[in-house]
Amino acid sequence: TKRRTKYVSARQKNEIQVPRSVQHSIPIRMISDDGIFQLGNGAFSFVWKFDNINYSIASDEDQEVMFVKYCALLNSFDSEADNKITIFNRRMPKTEFEQNILYKTNGDAYDPYRKEMNGILLDEAAKTDNLFSERYITTTIRRKTLNEARAFFSRVNADMVKYFKEISQNCMIMPLNAEERLRVYHDFFRAGEEHNYTFDIHAAMRHGISFKDQICPDSLVFERDYFKMGNRFGRVLFVRDYPSFLRDTILKELTDMRENMLLSMDIQSVPTDTAVKRVENKLLSVETDITRWQQRMNEKGNFTTTVPYDRDKMRSEIKEYLDDLQNRDQRMMLVTLTVCHVATSKEQLDLDTESLMAVARKHLCGLGRLYYQQEDGLNTVIPYGLRKISAQRTLTTESTAVLLPFSVQELYQSHGCWYGSNAVSKNLIMCDRKSFLNGNGYICGISGSGKSFMTKIEIVNVALSTTDDIIIIDPDQEYAALVRELGGEVIVVSPDSDTHINALGSLLIHKDINDPIRLKSDFALSLCEQAREDEPITSAERSMIDRCIKKIYAPYIGKEEDSENVTLVDFNEALHAQNDPIAEKLAIDLEIFTTGSLNTFAHKTNVNPNARIVCYDIKNLGQNLKPLGLLIIFDAIARRMNDNRRLHGKFSRVYFDEIQELYKYKYSAKLLEEHWRQARKYGGLMTGITQNVEPVLESDVGRVMLSNSEFLLMLAQSKSDREALASLLSIAETQLSYLSGKNVGTGLIRAGGCLVPFNCDFPKSSKLYTLMSTKPGES
Repeated sequence: TKRRTKYVSARQKNEIQVPRSVQHSIPIRMISDDGIFQLGNGAFSFVWKFDNINYSIASDEDQEVMFVKYCALLNSFDSEADNKITIFNRRMPKTEFEQNILYKTNGDAYDPYRKEMNGILLDEAAKTDNLFSERYITTTIRRKTLNEARAFFSRVNADMVKYFKEISQNCMIMPLNAEERLRVYHDFFRAGEEHNYTFDIHAAMRHGISFKDQICPDSLVFERDYFKMGNRFGRVLFVRDYPSFLRDTILKELTDMRENMLLSMDIQSVPTDTAVKRVENKLLSVETDITRWQQRMNEKGNFTTTVPYDRDKMRSEIKEYLDDLQNRDQRMMLVTLTVCHVATSKEQLDLDTESLMAVARKHLCGLGRLYYQQEDGLNTVIPYGLRKISAQRTLTTESTAVLLPFSVQELYQSHGCWYGSNAVSKNLIMCDRKSFLNGNGYICGISGSGKSFMTKIEIVNVALSTTDDIIIIDPDQEYAALVRELGGEVIVVSPDSDTHINALGSLLIHKDINDPIRLKSDFALSLCEQAREDEPITSAERSMIDRCIKKIYAPYIGKEEDSENVTLVDFNEALHAQNDPIAEKLAIDLEIFTTGSLNTFAHKTNVNPNARIVCYDIKNLGQNLKPLGLLIIFDAIARRMNDNRRLHGKFSRVYFDEIQELYKYKYSAKLLEEHWRQARKYGGLMTGITQNVEPVLESDVGRVMLSNSEFLLMLAQSKSDREALASLLSIAETQLSYLSGKNVGTGLIRAGGCLVPFNCDFPKSSKLYTLMSTKPGES
């Protein structure tokens, strides 16, 4: 033990200085804009931030895989370096919360709903305490120069990315630069003032401003077993006793306290040859002790007495430890666990301390206070990269890995849409689909699970908080009331309706469209193919279609607005004017859609398809007209997205309810797939809504579209659909339980790399609930 202490203290030795100011109590001597900080005596440290993962709700098999990969990460720690894993729980201040999630009133007709939604968000936030958890890993190395340290951290960064990726594909790790790293210290020292943080390292150098002035608290007073930081009280605790067995939930339970706190675990890896030599020496010492005891018994004439239990147990444990080091890929780890919690009063601080000690006792651990070492403890627990207290425990890799820093993923993105609360942590779920590689997504759930309601929640969020245009394909007349209330346009598309949408419409003329006539020709070809059903279009007919399209659009080149006058009737007349049997056959095939009973799309548009919110009601479109109608509506949506991007710089959100029905029609499905793939390029976010996942996966188009979607909101699913989702997304059985349908509005959200269980309990007393509900008797 003495030898080990000497070995450790030699590496952590630093000059002892008495702080003369709050700034002097921050043990950082120099900072580099890439995030490397010098701590003294040639010590340089670097910090990474890493994501939480769904360990607590993963299956036993997945947990075992994560555990083994985490062991590999610990084994990768360089024995020359010191490593610190930190969990930082911080409460979001009210100002930051209001700025990030509450809707700002604009003086328009939406303000009453903004106020109602703000009340709902505030009520939900009151249940969560607005507490968020961040995770960091700090590595400290001793090098002669900054460049040598930079080269070392560059190698370590590559290893970190590799090992965290192996733990979970969703576990991302990001190095922090100087500004980001100083923000961590600022947020701890000046809780409640996070929004005031501003730091520019180059401006500070020009003006001779110390970085410590930007992050330090107003005052620091260290007492016997606590400290006062500004107007708050804090205490640093340490784990002094460990049991022979630990559960992997101890860190999660320690950090579940709903207050600002830091928990750090200092890990120092001992070289294997040094560790083996130490254990062998210890084993030799125990064997020698046992031999001497036996000699004493023999001298007394007692030749049958067995070795005392405690000595025999010590010998077997040391042998097992030695076997772990030599044969089981285990390494010796020297671990120090410290906890710092903060409260608004000394009384609350003492109560929180007792709560933490109770959690530790539950796990048979001894959690003690640091007396007259609170400053050293504070410098240890904060992710500077220092260890100032001597409270190490010798563990193996697996014993260290039991102290897992993972629990459950969070999905919180500033200015995102609200989807309820995390079913595990109870924190708000805020998701911004624009932040992903593409914003496309699916919302699925059996009838009655809340599928349409969740879709409407997103639509309302988008309408109230963005300027995005919203387009809805509604086959069951579920969205008309909400759209009208939000000031949108409901377009009833039916042979019996007075509503008309011009199938040919205007030309797409802008810098990305070199030949708009060609696009119109392709669209007219699709119309003719759709009208003819299974009979293919010949090459001669293709040429005829192209010739007539060029003829009717020729007078409107460069006059995009006037080209709205071109209709299917003009196209039909151009075909007849050719006096050609091929053209006549085409005209006859199209006659029912031009001058016949299904001529809904053969007239000039007499509705407002350019309203910000548009709902296409296609319930009564009919099976004969639906393929052609979908083709025309999709073309109108494509033109709308192009116009939004090039003229207004706006995003377009398109919702396809009962999307599985759209896969049945060959040409509309093909056009839908193309739009889905190209939506990101044109500022589009496409959303498919369906009851069952299996029809989507059984369709070639559906599978392609699903693979090009970064967002998936899943509510209650049938058994077969749950199995399909589990296979497709590698969802554990424990996670699938959220799709069992026990509670309406409960499910899973897959957003980017996150998979989060959610629960949305929308207040039934609100006006928005009445507008969005589809339950009989409520809408």
